[in-house]
Amino acid sequence: MSDDPRRDVLDAADRLRWDLPQNFRDRWVEQTYAESERLASAYVRQDQPSRRLAWERRLDAFLTNRWTGYPTMVLMLAVVLWITISGANVPSELLATLLVDRGTALWHSLFAALHAPAWLSGLLIDGIWLTTAWVVAVMLPPMAIFFPLFTLLEDFGYLPRVAFNLDSTFKWAGAHGKQALTMTMGFGCNAAGVVATRVIDSPRERLIAILTNNFSLCNGRWPTQIVLATIFIGVLVPSHLSQLVATSAVLGIALLGVVFMFGSSWLLSRTVLRGEASTFSLELPPYRPPRVLQTLYTSLIDRTLIVLWRAIVFAAPAGALLWLITNIHVGGLSIAEYGINALQPLGWLMGLNGVILLAYVVAIPANEIVIPTIIALTTMTTAAAVGAPETTGVIYEFSDQNVLKSLLVGAGWTTLTAVCLMLFSLLHNPCSTTLYTIYKETHSAKWTTVAALMPIAFGIVVCSLVALVWRALGGS
Repeated sequence: MSDDPRRDVLDAADRLRWDLPQNFRDRWVEQTYAESERLASAYVRQDQPSRRLAWERRLDAFLTNRWTGYPTMVLMLAVVLWITISGANVPSELLATLLVDRGTALWHSLFAALHAPAWLSGLLIDGIWLTTAWVVAVMLPPMAIFFPLFTLLEDFGYLPRVAFNLDSTFKWAGAHGKQALTMTMGFGCNAAGVVATRVIDSPRERLIAILTNNFSLCNGRWPTQIVLATIFIGVLVPSHLSQLVATSAVLGIALLGVVFMFGSSWLLSRTVLRGEASTFSLELPPYRPPRVLQTLYTSLIDRTLIVLWRAIVFAAPAGALLWLITNIHVGGLSIAEYGINALQPLGWLMGLNGVILLAYVVAIPANEIVIPTIIALTTMTTAAAVGAPETTGVIYEFSDQNVLKSLLVGAGWTTLTAVCLMLFSLLHNPCSTTLYTIYKETHSAKWTTVAALMPIAFGIVVCSLVALVWRALGGS
């Protein structure tokens, strides 16, 4: 034994090392792996799980690949929108017939039997009832289809893959990767998309997601896009290509909204909402069979009916306002005509007209009534209206698109008007339901005002530039 204990320990370790065979470590590792393999083969069934794991890995490799993931997202969005639009046509027509046509006639008969004054029946039936019935007929079927489809994709595990694909882009924009989920929800309803931002933990990034969710084209704006693309854009090509071109135009507007979402997020994160993008661990969940019954309950009760009720609450006053401004006259002109004349210069600058801008003011409560309001105001101001009813300030629809196009062309509409209206339908203030939801989520009148004015500013600039270039090129 030496005087240094540490030296004794080192000498003992050297003797032990030299006493062990030189291949001891290799043999020990081989035996350990061999025993692990024996235990796994004896007690673990690997056939079915391994096949499933391999299938999930192949699917993930396809859905999250930079070359296949993005086209798949666009295709999936197009399929969901096509199913929503196509599937909503029949129930929307049935609800319109039941509520708008038969319901309005029944109410008029009842008020006539009660000898109610004309102004009362006009305000309550032609104003409030027709507007509310129209919102239900147009808004309920698309939401009842879109929200379940969205929830099925969420249950299956696809939406986290979307967030994974878009995480780097949102990080570049200074936003959170989970904003991809709230953006997708916004395609059904912006109010629901705003509520969905609760999944984002960072207050700054959640506010960015709230302020920019309006750029997701909600189902209330799809009717406007579809009608204009069909009767103004689709007719520019041969008939066998018209449906494809019209659908592509609508999809292009939706994708343009995503571009504006990234751009506005980038702008906000580098100005009034500066900060570093937070990191988060995104665990891709396993693929699961969707739970259909639970999906239907969650989508219809927790989302569709709640959002629809909010829209009805705000749409009813809009109907009353529309009837009042078109039927109250001052100095020989209705209030609506004064508003149209005042907004006409700005409308011309934007490639639109005063009727369209006033319709958007009246239709703030619900985007679903924009086109009906435009038609109602157009019939009031245009002598060349085809098939127009005599009553002013009444929301109604033209089942024949040729008649509708004749009405709008007679009012001075051109392809430029349709294109700018499609753009402004994307880039304008959120509806009152969404604004109310934004206020409830942020508890801030300032940020609610920003959410309302920022899209309008984009809309005025973009539409004015398009109109300027269009006219400079001699377009009509």
